[in-house]
Amino acid sequence: MEQQLSHVRADGSAHMVDVTTKGTTSRTSRAQAVVHTRGDVVEMIMDADLPKGDALPVARVAGIMAAKKTWETIPLCHPIPLGKITVDFESDVAKGTLRVTTLVKTVGVTGVEMEALSAASTAALTVYDMIKAVDAQAVISDIRVLEKTGGKSGDWTVESTGDSA
Repeated sequence: MEQQLSHVRADGSAHMVDVTTKGTTSRTSRAQAVVHTRGDVVEMIMDADLPKGDALPVARVAGIMAAKKTWETIPLCHPIPLGKITVDFESDVAKGTLRVTTLVKTVGVTGVEMEALSAASTAALTVYDMIKAVDAQAVISDIRVLEKTGGKSGDWTVESTGDSA
């Protein structure tokens, strides 16, 4: 059985999916983005000792704002009432990485994967903006959904699919 793309009509044109008949459920999504830089820059981030100031609070607020505005930047996303948004950071000086993880929750008719991804990527972009004066060659990678719960397609984590985080 061939699976149809939900955002494409039979004539090939894009449209916003009709979710008016879907049931309301509790839905969550976790996502990540990883900033690759140098160990000394990670230390500067964690010590709030960057030329532009303390990156983590700024990046956290940017990520939260991005999740709330996802429907305004991703054309076919629905506006969703978000009940919880978290943006957290995990540093590894030896590897020169800062991992951004986000969690978004709602009770609604559609999932929050795009909101979690928007939060993670925007927080990582904000970190890059804050460190570019000391490392313009930093790289953002590994932007991905780590976990999803609720809805018709069920629950999963990257661990349950055999992928690595």
